[in-house]
Amino acid sequence: MEKTIYIRMRNRSQVRQEGKVYIQDIAQIIADDHLDKQIRVLEVYQVKNEDRNIVVVDAMTVIKKITKVFPDYEVQMIGPSQTIVEVIFKKRKFSLPAFLLIWFLLFFGAALTIMNFHEDVSMQIVQQRLYTIITGKKEVKPLLFQIPYSFGLGLGMVLFFNHFFRKRINEEPSPLEVEMFNYQQDIDQYVIMHENKESMKHIDDH
Repeated sequence: MEKTIYIRMRNRSQVRQEGKVYIQDIAQIIADDHLDKQIRVLEVYQVKNEDRNIVVVDAMTVIKKITKVFPDYEVQMIGPSQTIVEVIFKKRKFSLPAFLLIWFLLFFGAALTIMNFHEDVSMQIVQQRLYTIITGKKEVKPLLFQIPYSFGLGLGMVLFFNHFFRKRINEEPSPLEVEMFNYQQDIDQYVIMHENKESMKHIDDH
């Protein structure tokens, strides 16, 4: 019978403050049923206060833990070589004044951005000319275009972000979600590279 344990490290995981990180939290396991249950509950790391909010667990740490308990088995790693563990701290109490302040800043900031854009592209002049071309009359406030355009602008924002309040319109990710995903990937890569440098420095010091 082949004595091999297959481990696939997860990209990210979460653990509560001062909690313990087990192999089942950071990796997928392929092994015999009796081994699978024992491997899952092996403790890999104990979160400390000085760890702040990010801990990187390397695949070598997982292999050492498994081979120490099961020395007769070979461990094969598949996929990523590290898992980023995010430490979840206790939730802070909801602050209504802070929420209102942030809401007003975002609301008026977005409004000013749209107004400045319309001023740069001379949107009002364009609408006035379109109104004159279609009706043959001059109008300072062509509401025939401005009112539908305002509703269309709001609808366009809803379609762009692919959300109406908490409800998703379709399964496709919005451009914002794609950008946030790419940003998170870059952050994860930086954290892993930084952790590797710190680990090498620690080894050299010893």
